[in-house]
Amino acid sequence: MESLRNWAFQLQAEGVLPGIFEYGFLINALVAALIIGPLLGGMGSLVVIKRLAFFSEAVGHAALTGIAIGILLGEPAAHPYASLFSFCLIFALLLHWIKSRTQVPYDALVGVFLAVAIAMGAALLLYVARKVNIHIIENVLFGSILTVQDRDLFILAVIGAICLLLAIMFGNQALLASLNPELARVNGINTRLFDYIFVVMIALITVAAVKIAGAILVGAMLLIPATTARLVTRNIRQFFWSNILLSTLCCVVGIIMPMALDLPIPSGAAIVLLASLGFVLAVIFNRLKAIA
Repeated sequence: MESLRNWAFQLQAEGVLPGIFEYGFLINALVAALIIGPLLGGMGSLVVIKRLAFFSEAVGHAALTGIAIGILLGEPAAHPYASLFSFCLIFALLLHWIKSRTQVPYDALVGVFLAVAIAMGAALLLYVARKVNIHIIENVLFGSILTVQDRDLFILAVIGAICLLLAIMFGNQALLASLNPELARVNGINTRLFDYIFVVMIALITVAAVKIAGAILVGAMLLIPATTARLVTRNIRQFFWSNILLSTLCCVVGIIMPMALDLPIPSGAAIVLLASLGFVLAVIFNRLKAIA
């Protein structure tokens, strides 16, 4: 990363890149965006297909509790990864396990878990706020490019590599299990196993995106670009790749734009607002096409 930052600094000094690239944290944030954007895009496609948007939102809010627990246990406030990953994985797996063993409607069950996650996170964060800088809590809620460090990039790269490997090995089976579980079972695919793998991947990617998008808004980054891509594409292949492109573009522009325009907007809010603008434009485009 150091060589990449030095290369960017040199290009900025030569006038090739704009002045904002003199900041090392911006380089870190852009690298993070280029990793997390495709991950959010690829996973968001399956989230929409499997209708699990509410589930991803619940896991995102569970990150609040995971971070608070980590700080209480003595982990560094800027990166309490052990408790963050552990709590979100346990939360996601427990929710999915209960889903398969109860008659409660899935949306109602997720709503219960979401409410518990928010309540626990709010209670613990208010207590933790007495011990740490309040800006750390703001960064957790809404994301901040200032907090992205080399350690975060390494964790993102590892998660990205794991997701890429799983996609190469089981991508077609996972897609079939998502689109048509009955047909997948007939073809000998263990749909329950893929469901659990999918839940784990959602938890990992959600936690990895907290630094950029924030715990409150990370669920929106899984959902909005995917919904937009579905409005403007005609088949699964177009849907998948368009979603990756949209998600990555929103992440990159959402990081650069507030700095370039000197706007006091958290990176997570900027990314989600851009994605929302894309969704509105897609709706208008579809409406105009239908009228024509």
